[in-house]
Amino acid sequence: MSEFNNVTIVKQANVYFDGKVNSRTIKFADGSSKTLGFMQPGEYTFNTAEPELMEILAGELQVLLPGNDAWQTVKGGESFNVPGNAAFTMKVSVASDYCCSFLK
Repeated sequence: MSEFNNVTIVKQANVYFDGKVNSRTIKFADGSSKTLGFMQPGEYTFNTAEPELMEILAGELQVLLPGNDAWQTVKGGESFNVPGNAAFTMKVSVASDYCCSFLK
């Protein structure tokens, strides 16, 4: 899906890691939400409440998912899932555009 229709966008940005990671929240009529964001090169650890689907739209990074010892390379057009109530770390090597879907 390259675009979202009939949504509400929260104007205030979600800003993390001294502005190196930014996103905007999109709310859907069914109560679900996503964030569309951009990450500059760096290493970032995030904590989840709900399970997430991270789609990397452009760029490249490595991710260390909970329970794994090996880093996984993820490029534009690829995605990965993160369990709820967990932490995961990303090493962003190239500025990356992403869509994060919060799963229930």
